[in-house]
Amino acid sequence: MIEQIHTYFTIEMIYLWLNLGVLPFWLILIFFPYSKLCKIFTTSILILSLAYCYVIYIIFQNGYDFLNNFKLYLSLAELLYLFSDSSFLILIWIHLLAINLFCGGWIVNDYQKFGISKILMFFPLLITYLIGPLGITIYWLIRIFYAKRISIYD
Repeated sequence: MIEQIHTYFTIEMIYLWLNLGVLPFWLILIFFPYSKLCKIFTTSILILSLAYCYVIYIIFQNGYDFLNNFKLYLSLAELLYLFSDSSFLILIWIHLLAINLFCGGWIVNDYQKFGISKILMFFPLLITYLIGPLGITIYWLIRIFYAKRISIYD
């Protein structure tokens, strides 16, 4: 059974499914932030964690040298070399998708706490989906006006 899954879920297929798979979560975050479904799915990134573990399993089975990943800290050329490997690239992509989704879930939970308008949050959530840190910065600037204080460590 695992062999059938392994032949279907190639790195390219996983990439396509991941990109399509996070869209429903983001749509729930943006359009239905107060629903119970939003609380369940966006506070847990279990699906992305499972995909991450599966990709690590596939890569390990193919003999990937994980110690090479630590070379990314040595130089920009080493990082560029690592990005040329599709196995490393898909791991980083899942990592980024999970972090952005987590940040989107945090933004939703936080803006609900301060009573910020759902309509006003459309833009920061969309930007967080596309460009994570910029969306969080935009949200933080909006949050300052609603919270009436500047606090990075809330």
